[in-house]
Amino acid sequence: MSWEARLAVFARYPLSIIALPVGALLVCGVLLVADPFVDGSILPPCPFHALTHLYCPGCGTTRALHALMHGHLGLALGMNPLAVMAVPLIPAILLRPHFPGQKWLARLADARLWLPAVLAFTVFRNLPWIPFAWLAPG
Repeated sequence: MSWEARLAVFARYPLSIIALPVGALLVCGVLLVADPFVDGSILPPCPFHALTHLYCPGCGTTRALHALMHGHLGLALGMNPLAVMAVPLIPAILLRPHFPGQKWLARLADARLWLPAVLAFTVFRNLPWIPFAWLAPG
C-alpha cells in the first residue's frame, strides 16, 4: 500500500487516531489514582454481578487493569485473565480500518473467533469447581 493510500485511510478516520491514545491515557490516569480494591472506591462495581451474583466476562477487568498499571501481572491474571490477554490485541483491532490490506487484522477482529471464547469464559468462570473457579475474580 502506498503512503498516499495510507494517508487517505487516516484522513477518513481522523477522530479514531486521536481518540484511541487520549482515551487510553485517560483510563491509565484514573487507574493510577483510583484503587478499585478498596471499599468506597470511585470506580463502580459490576452492575451485572450486583444484580445476578454471576460473573460477566468483564468482571474484574477494572481491578486487572489497575494491577497491570502497578506492575502486578499475577494479580491481574487472577482478576480477569481474558482481559489481560486482550489488552495488547484491542489497539490492533481498533486500528484495523487504518490498515485495510492486513488480513491478519481482519481475522483478529472477526467476532466468530471471539464470541465462542468469551461465552465459554463466561460459563467456565461461574462454575464452582476447580480449575474453573480460578477464573472468577479475586
